Amino acid sequence: MQTWDAVLLIYREIDVRLRVSRWRKRRFHWTASEQQISDAVQSFRGFPQLVRELTDGAADVVARVADVEQPLTSLTRESATRFWPSPQDTRGELDRFAPAGTVDSVFVFWPQRNVASDDAVPCDAWGLALPASDSSNGATYAAVANAPTAAWRGEARGEVWLHEWLHGVCAYFARQGFAMPQRDADGAELHGYTRSASRGWCDYYRDLMTGNVREGNELRGIPLAAWRDSKVMVA
Repeated sequence: MQTWDAVLLIYREIDVRLRVSRWRKRRFHWTASEQQISDAVQSFRGFPQLVRELTDGAADVVARVADVEQPLTSLTRESATRFWPSPQDTRGELDRFAPAGTVDSVFVFWPQRNVASDDAVPCDAWGLALPASDSSNGATYAAVANAPTAAWRGEARGEVWLHEWLHGVCAYFARQGFAMPQRDADGAELHGYTRSASRGWCDYYRDLMTGNVREGNELRGIPLAAWRDSKVMVA
């Protein structure tokens, strides 16, 4: 069994000025509630178990949580009007909690939405991810926003973290020569899978993580032997 080391950076507060036009910026300031943070952390605690389960014990994740004391004060524009906390926005915390060569995967929790007023930072998705690169100190990188309790309970425990992690992990194994299905972690419906009310997309993730996603005449994904033989650290 190969072990992947992961850290979740918890940003409780955000205080940013977003450029919404050439001449105008708007301020977004919000602090996540204890319930929102608890929901995210409890879900994250389920992520390693999900990895073990879906790989039949071939892969394991050792995860820790780090509280960030200062607010998140910058975001990166991902499209004309949408933003997210990229590695350049979390640089100080990356260097503090995940220096190069020490962590395989970095996760970021950020308070994207004021759930009371529904005011929010415009963002394309609940979670976003990048493959490992120098910008993230050699680790896979994913950011997941706050959400109502019902959103966390509507998925298999740890599923949103698993989903974003798989984008980076699939890129890692693809570089080693393993053929990934189209759209990797986003490819469930494309490959004929349906979402379970209790297990989300875990049937698809299991096949993706065991090399059993059928695409044409081929089976694609990450074979179990690849997990066992992979040389993590990713860095």
